[in-house]
Amino acid sequence: MGFHTFDPAKIDRLEDPSRFRFCSREELLGALPTGPATRILEVGSGSGFYTDEVAPFVGQVCGVDLQPAMHGRYAERGVPANVALVTAGADVLPFPDGTFDGSFSTMTFHESASESSLDELARVIDGGGRVVFVDWSRAGRGESGPPVEERYDAESAAAMLSDAGFDIVTARERSETFKLVGER
Repeated sequence: MGFHTFDPAKIDRLEDPSRFRFCSREELLGALPTGPATRILEVGSGSGFYTDEVAPFVGQVCGVDLQPAMHGRYAERGVPANVALVTAGADVLPFPDGTFDGSFSTMTFHESASESSLDELARVIDGGGRVVFVDWSRAGRGESGPPVEERYDAESAAAMLSDAGFDIVTARERSETFKLVGER
């Protein structure tokens, strides 16, 4: 894992609808494959805030999080039938090669980005699959999210994703975050 993981004691912050100002459901769905047979992996699923937004538009979502407390909170709220929760680190994904058609991660790239985690992501994404990352940017002002020194900018994140075998579709800085889309 990267610099730190999110403190489960602050889990209520993960369910705040104001998070949509940094990444909307439409933004994710516009970059991800969708449809009733589509299999999506969410890395760093937390309490399921974005999982619930994507699940109605795909066949299956598998939410992976390192912290069991995150999945516990999600289970209390109710997990949709097409969502599976797996406790694992991003660097050792317990899935066969090519299991997923796409993947997304919101505000967790800085926590899990490494050569091994991105290689694992490449392994489990089927050919032609898409990955979408929206995360706090090092180029941001630091008004929200982790300390700026713990973040990546769009350019460095894109270089890491490219090194893992993805073609970069989008690498864009925004006011406080970056959006990165890659294709396998």
